[in-house]
Amino acid sequence: MTLTPPPAWAHLPFFTRDLPAIEAALDAEQRTILPPRAEVFAALNALPPEDVRVLILGQDPYPTPGHAHGFAFSVAPGLRPLPRSLGNIFKEMAADLGTAPTDGDLRGWAREGVLLLNTALTVPAGAAGGHANLGWTALARDVVQELSQAPRAFVLWGAQAQRYRPFITGSDHLILESAHPSPLSARRGFFGSRPFSRVNDWLKARGEREINWMRT
Repeated sequence: MTLTPPPAWAHLPFFTRDLPAIEAALDAEQRTILPPRAEVFAALNALPPEDVRVLILGQDPYPTPGHAHGFAFSVAPGLRPLPRSLGNIFKEMAADLGTAPTDGDLRGWAREGVLLLNTALTVPAGAAGGHANLGWTALARDVVQELSQAPRAFVLWGAQAQRYRPFITGSDHLILESAHPSPLSARRGFFGSRPFSRVNDWLKARGEREINWMRT
């Protein structure tokens, strides 16, 4: 199956410069690739650049079949137990806002203007980070540069996401950096970082509608 560029993002250099080589590598991959190809660009298809108010950068899709569906940190509806990183996100949200979703499907956040993008959009089943060097990082860089053209909130959890800080140009952005919500690092600065209320406080100060983090 060919990977079709999301129409609203197809002008990014990545799609002509880098995608053909990635497709060739995916065609040659002997392992099961996650998520299914039809969902690889799901986050970008759900939200055109002009509607993005918040970018949350993840690392790569969940490597367990049936979990990833093209939105960073999100999982298929009704999935239990939740991946531990997502469970920690909900713990921090409950501490920050007093409430958190009960389901791990975060696709409703796109309708609030939240882009959930991984820095690698595919992963071999069972091999976390297995496509980290496949070329996807060029897309994350292009997206960050595109979104830098207007004031937005950038949420960078962990060292991988924070590598894209230099590509955020311009002024008036909100840039939040903390440890990753992974159980390996969440207690080193993710817990207590209050990203959800801080984003909403910033939006409110700008006279913009706050994010409904409970939207499904």
